[in-house]
Amino acid sequence: MKKFVYIVTDRNRTSLHVGMSADLIKTLEFYKQMPNLFFDSGQQLTRLVYFEEFRTEAQALNRFKLVSRFTRMQKERIVRSCNPDWVDLTIGLDFENILSHQKINTQVSLPLSILS
Repeated sequence: MKKFVYIVTDRNRTSLHVGMSADLIKTLEFYKQMPNLFFDSGQQLTRLVYFEEFRTEAQALNRFKLVSRFTRMQKERIVRSCNPDWVDLTIGLDFENILSHQKINTQVSLPLSILS
């Protein structure tokens, strides 16, 4: 099962939060549903700006512990290394999720169409 280490921020990039999750989309939905969980409403952590995928929970946990100890400058550096414009990556995850569901549905419906 995949595990992710991620960094989320607010619209003004005031706060950077490092987290670990098995399901990024559900985790980000949770952040959006609970806007005042960590900070006030002006600092809603709704923008996914960085993530890494790992095969094991142990690998993800080690990376999470490391990135969590980074200074703000180090966190900004790793975000900029792959996302220089700080684009919200949630859009790409949603798109990828939609595509994977379409592939599954297509694969399931193909045998049925062959039989009829």
